[in-house]
Formats: sequence, C-alpha cells, structure tokens
Amino acid sequence: MTFSSPVAWVGRAGLGTVQTVGRGGLLAMGAIRAVRKVDTWSPLLIPQMVSVGVASIPIALFIAAFTGIVLAIQASYTFTGTVPLYFVGALVGKTIILELGPVLTGLALAGRVGANVAAELGTMRVTEQIDALESLAYDPVAYLVVPRVLAGLLMVPVVVIFSIATGIAAGWLTSLALLDMATPQFVRGLKLFYESFDITFAVIKSASFGLVVTGVGCFYGYTCSGGAAGVGRATTRAVVVASMIILVLDAFWAATLLN
Repeated sequence: MTFSSPVAWVGRAGLGTVQTVGRGGLLAMGAIRAVRKVDTWSPLLIPQMVSVGVASIPIALFIAAFTGIVLAIQASYTFTGTVPLYFVGALVGKTIILELGPVLTGLALAGRVGANVAAELGTMRVTEQIDALESLAYDPVAYLVVPRVLAGLLMVPVVVIFSIATGIAAGWLTSLALLDMATPQFVRGLKLFYESFDITFAVIKSASFGLVVTGVGCFYGYTCSGGAAGVGRATTRAVVVASMIILVLDAFWAATLLN
C-alpha cells in the first residue's frame, strides 16, 4: 500500500460525505416546498401515522417494560445499605423520562420504521415507480416523503410517551413484587427530583428523533440505485446513519436544554 492510498480513501470519503449532505439538503428543501401541496400528501398522512406510530407501539412498550424492570432491580442493588430505597423511584423515573425512554425508542424505530421507509422507497425507485409518478405529473416528494416525515414528527413523541409510562409502571410493579417497597415509597422517590420540563424535554428529543428516522429513511430510499442490492445497501445505511444521528442529537439536546 502506497502513502497515497489512505489519502485517496480519505479524500473519496470526504467528497462522498459532502455529496450526501448536499443531496440530503436538496431533498429537505424540496420537502419543505412540497408541504404546501396539501391535496397530494394529506390523504396519505393518516395511514403513515398508523404505520409509523401505532404499529411501533408493541416493540416500544416491550423495550420500555424490561428497561423499567432492570432499572428498578439494579437501583435497589446499588442503593442497598447506603441510600434510602425510595430513591429507586427517583432513578427509574428520571432515567426513563430524560434518557432511556426517548433514546431506546428512537433506536428501535430506526430499525423498524427507518428500514421500512428506505426499503419501500428504494424498491419504488429501482422499479421506476417514482419515475412513473413524475410522468403522471405527481410530485413524488409531496406524495412519498412529506407524509412519512410528518408522521414521524407527530407520532414518535406519542410512542415515547407510552414508552415512558410503561417503563415507570414496570419499575413500580417490580419494586412492589421484588424489592419489598410500598407504593407510597416509590411515588415519593418518583416525585423527588421530577420537574415539569422533563416531559417537555422528552417530547422535544423524540420529535427530533422521529424527524431523523423518517427523513433519513426517505433520503436513502429516494436516492437508491443498483437494483435489489442497492435497496439492501440503502436500508442498512438508513438504520446506521439514523442511529448515529440520534445519539448525536441526544448529546446535543442534553448540552443545550439541560444547562
């Protein structure tokens, strides 16, 4: 391997990243302009809200329930003999509301929703269905991208709220059944550090995660090429990139909104 090989690889990677960001920006601008075409995207919004939100509730609640159980058990193990047991409620509530509820749900939806969106649009692209929409004078961005992105923006916070409630309930039931705690103790801990902004923070984070999951899935599906193999690559990239952006946004919101 010559010295120029890694340099060339870095250069190609940098150019590819810039190109991807540019294409993503153009698609985002097109989606913003297409929002005014309400007659095109509004009939598809409710079905997409069902697909993105309602269909995602079972997996989100499953993850949240076991997260609450594990948090309660680990908290009681950590606090044994040093911290009052009612702090289990504080740890479960604060951790699930601020961090694990939105982030774990966002990552799960990146795999379920983001992959589904990328596969759907990628298949339409490689089978020339998107080209057919353009030939019929439909705006494919308004028809395919806008309803999916709006559905993610609206429904992911709803799914996260259900996840938070389920995780806290699971932690409470675990505390009653396994930790010899009474409900007043758990509620006392739950209220100890709670602030009304906590829910607002979770909703803001989850809305941004929903925008990322559906937006990234739409981008990689809409710009897909290369037949069935290309659809597979687009689906994989959508999940990986959306997951990475979710973690970056998680740190960003914590640094900007909690300081």
